[in-house]
Amino acid sequence: MNHLSVALWGVLPYLTLAVLVAGTAWRYRYDRFSFTTRSSQLYENRLLRIGGPLFHYGLFLVAGGHVMGLLVPESLTERVHVQEWLYHANALVVGGTAGLGTVAGLAVLLYRRLRVPAVRAATSRSDRLVYPLLTCVLLAGLTATATTLQPHPYDYRRGVSVWFRSLLTLDPDVSAMAHAPLAYQAHALLAMALLVLFPFSRLVHALTAPLGYLARPYIVYRSRGGARTGTPARR
Repeated sequence: MNHLSVALWGVLPYLTLAVLVAGTAWRYRYDRFSFTTRSSQLYENRLLRIGGPLFHYGLFLVAGGHVMGLLVPESLTERVHVQEWLYHANALVVGGTAGLGTVAGLAVLLYRRLRVPAVRAATSRSDRLVYPLLTCVLLAGLTATATTLQPHPYDYRRGVSVWFRSLLTLDPDVSAMAHAPLAYQAHALLAMALLVLFPFSRLVHALTAPLGYLARPYIVYRSRGGARTGTPARR
């Protein structure tokens, strides 16, 4: 195994994780109030109502598909009697649809940001890096998904998935990723670059989901007039 493969698939993932964790902790410690989407809804709402849900719900499904594809081994699906062709067909249909929806939503949001002057003026320097990089990550992922339509497709569950799970055991299987097709390698490298930018961009708002609202007590409202309902208030 050459040194470049070891650096890319054995060292770089851990460096990416270190920057992600340390950068997020640093930003929370010194600039926690910047954990925000920097919403531009006041500038334009019509396109945002289309592109926003399409992008976010699509991305949520894409993330769930990645969890299933990378963390669930082939032996487990065989144990629950899910045939391999059915698994891949489901991944292609659901994952491909979710990916196309995410790209479509992102395209609407990018069009909105370029065409609406107020939204374009609110674009930060980090946005100019994140949006093109996010676009490349999604397109590389769709390209990798499209390769499964070939007569003899690459089985990522025996390559990319094995490499990813080996990272969690601190024993990276470099060869499993080094022999993956270029589309999968590009998707992984671009995703790592996006994770490096994550703590320093608006993407960090993904960590501020308002889960506390699920357990917060009710807010009780009382009338200012008290028990004197129907009595006209004095000026």
